[in-house]
Amino acid sequence: MGMIQEVEKQVQLIEEEIARIRTVDEGGVLSSMMKQLEEQKKELKSSYKKKLTAWDRVYLSRHPSRPKAKDWMEFLFEDLYYLHGDRYFADDKTVIGGLAFFDGIPVTVIGTNKGRTLEENVKCNFGMSNPEGYRKALRLMKQAEKFRRPVVTIVDTPGAYPGTGAEERGQGEAIARNLMEMSDLKTPIITMITGEGGSGGALALSVADEILMLENATFSILSPEGFASILWKDAKLAHKAAEQMKMTAGDLHDLGLVDAVIEEEIAFHKEDFRKTMRQGKKVLGAALKKMMKLSDEELVERRYEKYRKIGRIEGINSGI
Repeated sequence: MGMIQEVEKQVQLIEEEIARIRTVDEGGVLSSMMKQLEEQKKELKSSYKKKLTAWDRVYLSRHPSRPKAKDWMEFLFEDLYYLHGDRYFADDKTVIGGLAFFDGIPVTVIGTNKGRTLEENVKCNFGMSNPEGYRKALRLMKQAEKFRRPVVTIVDTPGAYPGTGAEERGQGEAIARNLMEMSDLKTPIITMITGEGGSGGALALSVADEILMLENATFSILSPEGFASILWKDAKLAHKAAEQMKMTAGDLHDLGLVDAVIEEEIAFHKEDFRKTMRQGKKVLGAALKKMMKLSDEELVERRYEKYRKIGRIEGINSGI
């Protein structure tokens, strides 16, 4: 059992004991014991963060209790009105999006959504979009540009769907077109990576002016399992791959890819995620206000420079 799973189990046992005491302690005689257990739980939740490895964060980014893109959208935005279809083939249930308000600001919001149950995950294709999902996202982004609405994308996907049908309908072209169009989109683009940010499936919604990332989210070219299988021919070395891939929020912030890291509490408790969501809303608001002050020309130029500088080591000329 990994460290996170052990902490999860211990916190659950403490919470079960607190619930049991509340049931039997009608007069409040055991209130001091409950307070002690609450303090123990708090200490346990704060101390685990200092010991997290990259592989632990991969586990947390995939945790089934994490809020999905739809949860984030319905928390962050008001008057959310969903739009459907790519006007070419179908409506991909994985990519959801529409019109909304953020603190009175009209925005277009797009997210890659996962399900909570097996049935929901099948409906959402386990967060892996087909090309029509990326084409729907692009349709909404171009509409946002026309009406001068900022675009907010919420990313939580293991990657684009690699099936035969998706390839036949132009999966690679759909992703590439999004990259090209987003690089020159004349309206602010803010991306929030809330869980997994995997491969081209994530990148197709992440060519943004500001990338915000949850502390226990990940963003990488492929999964650690895939990396280990290619490099060492052994998927069981995924934990080693995660450390070398620099896929965590802290690493990516140091490299200049991520602009802000949103602090998280323990990842599998709803009350802690409400705190995280409130923090995320604050960071998103600051990023939106900053980007909306820029002209179209300044936005595009700044975006170009941002991606030219990513990963550049000062003092070393790469020759590119």
